[in-house]
Amino acid sequence: MDIARPDISIKKRRKRIVTGAVVVIALTAVTVVLARLKPAVPSIEKATISWDVVKRGEMLREVRGNGTLVPVDIRWVPASTSGRIEKILVEAGESVEPDTVLIELSDPVSEQDAVSAKAQFNAEQANLENLRVQVESARLTQQAAVATAESNYKQAKLDFDVNEELGKSGLVADLTVNQSKAKAEELKKLFEIETERMEMTPRSAKAQLMAQEAKVEQLRTEYERKRQQVESLKVRAGIKGVVQKLGDDSQTGQGSSGGMTLQSGQQIVAGANLARISDPTRLKAQIKVAETQVRDVARGQTVAVDTRNGIIPGHVTRVAPAAENGVVNVDVALDGPLPRGTRPDQSVDGTIELERLENVLYVGRPVNGQPDSKVSIFKVIDGGSGAMRVPVKLGRSSVSSIEILEGLNAGDQIALSDMSTYDNQDNIRLY
Repeated sequence: MDIARPDISIKKRRKRIVTGAVVVIALTAVTVVLARLKPAVPSIEKATISWDVVKRGEMLREVRGNGTLVPVDIRWVPASTSGRIEKILVEAGESVEPDTVLIELSDPVSEQDAVSAKAQFNAEQANLENLRVQVESARLTQQAAVATAESNYKQAKLDFDVNEELGKSGLVADLTVNQSKAKAEELKKLFEIETERMEMTPRSAKAQLMAQEAKVEQLRTEYERKRQQVESLKVRAGIKGVVQKLGDDSQTGQGSSGGMTLQSGQQIVAGANLARISDPTRLKAQIKVAETQVRDVARGQTVAVDTRNGIIPGHVTRVAPAAENGVVNVDVALDGPLPRGTRPDQSVDGTIELERLENVLYVGRPVNGQPDSKVSIFKVIDGGSGAMRVPVKLGRSSVSSIEILEGLNAGDQIALSDMSTYDNQDNIRLY
C-alpha cells in the first residue's frame, strides 16, 4: 500500500525553481560579460604594408606631370591662293631651306590675271613716257613763244623810241608816234602773258606727270600682287627645318586637304594648310599638371625633364590660364643639350621644383594624405609589435612626401598603404 508524502513533491518543485533561477542568472551574467568583451585585435604581416619614418629637415616640394617635346619654332605653310596640285616635291621627314619649293600648284585664272595686269601696267607706263615727251615739247614751244614775244616787243619799243625822237623834231607826225607807242605797249603785254604762261608750264606739267605716275604705280602694285599670286603657286618652306607632315588632319570640308594625304591633281582652297615645318634642334617641353597641383607652379621654377634617355634641366616659361580635361599645360624651356635621338612629339616626364622647406617634419605621402587636411594614420608602437591609430594634421605636399604639422614626432614610423579595411580598428597587431 503506497503512502502519500507531500513534502517530497514540494522539495522537487523548489529544486526545479532554484535550478531555473540559477540558469537564468548564469545566462544573464554570461550575456553581460560577452557584451562587454572587445573584439579581437586583427593581426597583419608587417611586410605587406608600406612604412616610412617621420623626419625633420629640408623637404623639397615638387609636382610631376607627363607631356611631350614640341618644337619652339613651328610654321604652318598655307596655300596663298586656290589651285590644283601639280607636283609634291618633298616628303615628311625631309630637311628644307627657306626657299625650298614644297609643292607646285596651278591656277589658270591667276596666271591669266597676271598677264592682263602686266599688259595694263606696260601700256600706262608707255603713256607716261609719251606724256613726258609731250610735256617737254610744250615747254620748248612755250620758250619759243616767249622768245618771239620778247623780240617783237623789243623791236616795237625801239621803233617807238625812234619815232618819239623824230616827233620832237617834227620829222614824224604825232599819229605815227602814237601808233608805234600803242604797238609797243601791246607787244609788251603779250610778252608778259607769254612769260607768265611759261612760269606756269612746269607746275602744269608736274601735275600731269604726277597723275599719270600715280596711275602707273597703282597698276604696278596690282601687277606685283598678281605676279606674287602666280609665284605663290610654288609653295615654299619659308624657314629652315624638317617637314613634319603634309596636309592638316584638323581640316575638313570639300575642297580642302580634309585630313587626307596630299595627292597630285587635288584641288586646294586658299588658306588650306599644306605642310608643317619645325626646327628639330630647338625644342621645349609641354607638361600636363593636374589642376589640383598647379596652384603653386610659377614662371622661372626649375624643372627636370626626363626623356627616358637622359634628364634635361629646364625652367617654367608659361602656365596656361585655363585647365583642359582636368590638367593645365605648363611650357618648359630646356636649358641643357638634347640627348642623342631626341625628337619632336617624344613623350617625357617633368618634375617641377616648387620650393625648399627648411626644418620641417615630413614623411612619405600616405595613400589618403591630402595637403592641408586632417587624417588618421596607424603609428607603430610597442617596439614594432603593434600599431595604433592617431590623428594627424598635414600641411604642404610634394610628389612623394608631405609636411606634418601635428600628431607625429621625428622618428615615428607610420603606415603609408591603404588601411581603409581597418577603419573600425584603433589598434592592430604586427608580426
